[in-house]
Amino acid sequence: MTTIHLDDRIVSAKIHPAIGIARVGNSTKNDGFYIGPQVVNPKPEAPGFYRDSCGALKREVAEFRIYGYDAQGKVVRELTMDDASIEWQVELANHKAAWYNFELALDIPEAATAPATTLRNANIKDRASLSITPGLRSVNQPSAEGTAYHFNGGEFCGIEVPLGELRTDTQGRLRVFGGLGKSASLGGCPPTTFANNDNWYDDTSDGPVRATLKIGEREIDVAPAWVVVAPPNYGPQQKSVRTMYALMTDLAIRAGQLPVPTKPSFQRDIFPILKAMSDLQWMNAGFSAGFGFGAPNDFLNIEYLEKLATPGDTYAELRRVTANAFRNPADGDVSMKLWPWVYGDAMDIPMPPTPRAMTALTETQLALLGYWADGHFVADFDPNFKSPSKLADVHVCEQPAMLDRAALEFCLADAFHPGCEMTWPVRHASMYSEPYRWRHREKTNPEPHFGSTLTPQDALSYNGPLWAQSPGSITRWMAIPWQTDTASCRSGYDRAYDPYLPTFWPARVPNQVLSEQDYNTVMNESLPREKRLAAFNNRQDWDRTLGAGYMNQIANMIDGFPDMGIVEVRKGIDDDPDFPRVMQVEDRGGEAMTHAERLETDSEMRDVAGCSISQK
Repeated sequence: MTTIHLDDRIVSAKIHPAIGIARVGNSTKNDGFYIGPQVVNPKPEAPGFYRDSCGALKREVAEFRIYGYDAQGKVVRELTMDDASIEWQVELANHKAAWYNFELALDIPEAATAPATTLRNANIKDRASLSITPGLRSVNQPSAEGTAYHFNGGEFCGIEVPLGELRTDTQGRLRVFGGLGKSASLGGCPPTTFANNDNWYDDTSDGPVRATLKIGEREIDVAPAWVVVAPPNYGPQQKSVRTMYALMTDLAIRAGQLPVPTKPSFQRDIFPILKAMSDLQWMNAGFSAGFGFGAPNDFLNIEYLEKLATPGDTYAELRRVTANAFRNPADGDVSMKLWPWVYGDAMDIPMPPTPRAMTALTETQLALLGYWADGHFVADFDPNFKSPSKLADVHVCEQPAMLDRAALEFCLADAFHPGCEMTWPVRHASMYSEPYRWRHREKTNPEPHFGSTLTPQDALSYNGPLWAQSPGSITRWMAIPWQTDTASCRSGYDRAYDPYLPTFWPARVPNQVLSEQDYNTVMNESLPREKRLAAFNNRQDWDRTLGAGYMNQIANMIDGFPDMGIVEVRKGIDDDPDFPRVMQVEDRGGEAMTHAERLETDSEMRDVAGCSISQK
């Protein structure tokens, strides 16, 4: 069938991914970037990939494509500037300083007794001066780049804050770059808390991605997308146990937008949950002990997996014990011992007696685990299965869904306190026009003003902030600046219970890592095995690079974020019962704190938190 005949079938088009993720980095080199994940399980990159030739941190870029659909809603083909007229339009904004403080997710019962959600920078009357709004940028040429496509001109209280740029590839696919990780304050005042630092700005952002499209003389409607510019990903191979894709899928199922699954695939639905917990062995010492190589629940052990993937009665109790180990909020259990060992929205010091103090899987994930435990599942586990490692390996009809999923698989839906890439509003169906695609607010329908305090009732109101979105609406809920929140992500807040567990967001922000020095010891087969085993099981604090003292750490993170270690995939040791074939290793790190410095740093963090639900 010719392209012309194919194009006759196209009646609409959509931009994919529906939600694209870009990330800040400090590399200013023209090639100091990489394209974000476009498949669910991308091939690990070589050591050093995420830094440029000078060691600066590359920016992660969100690439967008347009696909044509027929009258039945089926994908026909990708549309590029090679054979269609396309103009992209993107508008980025940062409204963090003009929005409200983060105290607690406003859609949980605990919000009723949390501190009031008041305006940031409440003493500044000119609220517009707090918003960084460089305006719309458009591009209609392939291989486009240059200052005309930069998001310059936006200001914070008279200080220009560039938010990134647009480029296109040789076929006119859109690439959205975020900022360079620049955060600063008026008058040089230091940060004092994890989320709500008045007089500060950063260069994260978000906004709509739209396109006009003509095939020949026909104008085709194009469903728009969104881009979110987030903090860096320090664990690029890691996924959370509850990903943003899992959360949004569950939301769409409960909203009736997607069918209810009733028979899970072990390979597709169960194994990824188990694998995510074992992969976190490289990010957190507690997960290493519980789910790491050779641990009691090593979910990467093929023999163990084959038992779990076997239908029938032989291993039925093993399946049930495993499924029952996961926290189910419907049970009302407040124990920290259930899986996953990740803090939740209502976490506090000390831990409150509520199930929401810990993260749980989605209702859909829990239901699928239940079906699996009952033996009602597709026994399709294949230890040699290779999923597509690049988008070109995916059939064109499946590429849009793959792009949508890949971007969100590497976003966290752990504790929304407030979060890494986005936070609690995204779990509300009112924000979506279809699965994974947000509503766009028309300029003729401005968002209401909510006054000096945002109440839970206002936040959840019709046509309020959880309805259609405007440029900057997603990231405004996040910490300002982002560095102070990232530097505050810890584990083991109650050392009497466990110094490493539970944890905040280990898939993006490591807690304890295998250092390069320890890795080199492990790989040196001339050393005594006892020394190598000790090195393999040792985990260094990731935040040691920031120095001792909590206030010192959040200040050092502002400019020091590129120097923090990235956890990379390295070769391990083949056919050795004590060491895995593949390891993940921190690419750089600072001097270890003394035990006294570690205790003092954590104590200071708790003092700053004030044992309040409004602080980490």
